[in-house]
Amino acid sequence: MEEETSKLPLPGAFVEFLEANGLDPWIYSATDSTPRYIRLKPECEAELEEVEADIKCKLEKVDWLPGFYSLPPSIQIANSKAYQQGKIYGIDAASGAAVSALNISAGDHVLDLCAAPGAKLCLMLDLLGDMGSVTGVDVSRHRLAACRTMLQKYASGNRCRLFVADGTTFSFIAIRVHLDSKSCESALGEKVERFKEWSSRRTWKERKKAARERETAAMAPGIQHPELIFYGRHSGVVGLSKDELYQTVSDGEFLSCGYDKVLVDAECTHDGSIKHIKKFEHWGWKTLEHRVLHAERTDSLTVLQLKLLTNGFRLLKAGGLLVYSTCSLTVAQNEDVVEQFLKENPSAELQEIEAAKSWPCRSGRIPKTLRFDPLTSRTSGLFVAKLTKLAT
Repeated sequence: MEEETSKLPLPGAFVEFLEANGLDPWIYSATDSTPRYIRLKPECEAELEEVEADIKCKLEKVDWLPGFYSLPPSIQIANSKAYQQGKIYGIDAASGAAVSALNISAGDHVLDLCAAPGAKLCLMLDLLGDMGSVTGVDVSRHRLAACRTMLQKYASGNRCRLFVADGTTFSFIAIRVHLDSKSCESALGEKVERFKEWSSRRTWKERKKAARERETAAMAPGIQHPELIFYGRHSGVVGLSKDELYQTVSDGEFLSCGYDKVLVDAECTHDGSIKHIKKFEHWGWKTLEHRVLHAERTDSLTVLQLKLLTNGFRLLKAGGLLVYSTCSLTVAQNEDVVEQFLKENPSAELQEIEAAKSWPCRSGRIPKTLRFDPLTSRTSGLFVAKLTKLAT
């Protein structure tokens, strides 16, 4: 192995890290042969030939994932009209498979607990069509703002709302119907301010007011409400007051009124992404050691991943489906987290991913879990586990 791995542009410490996790370092030699993937917006399927002429490349249909196409990694799409006009967007096929495993159907209320950078949000909304809603949550405001920009670019945000919030404590119910919001006054006769249709065109005074509210909230003691930075016309927000939007919900209520589908694509070391690892050639391998190899870093991540999975499951309705995924290939961030979660949550049950019978992936170390990797799947590395909540 020494002679082989020495040919790879990877530091010895990272090679040892991979081997300790039962991973083949040669997966990182597949950079030039792993295609990039795009999704064609459903309403643009008839324009496939025009898109191909625009990007000057023949798109290869991904037979196992509807709406996805592969193209050589050297092809750039950012300057194409198709990309700029919102007809196509980049999303790895493995990420698309994780969303596909949720079996999203029209009318579902879906929660994406770690929503940035936003491509999976767009895919979820494409699958919903004209019914249901998607709630996107991310702890990073600037990354979630990028999601908002993406939704606007692809005209996909009509049924979406975005909250800047900690995914381990987020606790908002899926809004299914408007509450009785006809009255413009509270029980005390006070005028109640209600959410109007969202617009990116806010006046200078409105932007200043929002900034002051954020500053005040950051300084105020006690529980902080998540920041709502975007909501579509049919996302269930328009017409509500802040009290109605931020209503307190008990854990028991989520059993009947929780989300139908939840995606927890958790923060991880990203070691399964060839493109991410290649960045360290420029950032420096010392940075890789700090971000990926240090035990303290991994330990803190697994704690976070378990908390995210636990809270996502709490927000799921009985009979609903949750997908846990990471783009790490390590056992500690995947199978170990799932096993620990199952021990602590007797109402959780792993589910077979029926569609995976035709997917180019392999089984994880736990039955019913899946792993994608560049050599097996010609995608980025991804772990996927699907769970349901049993009625108690």
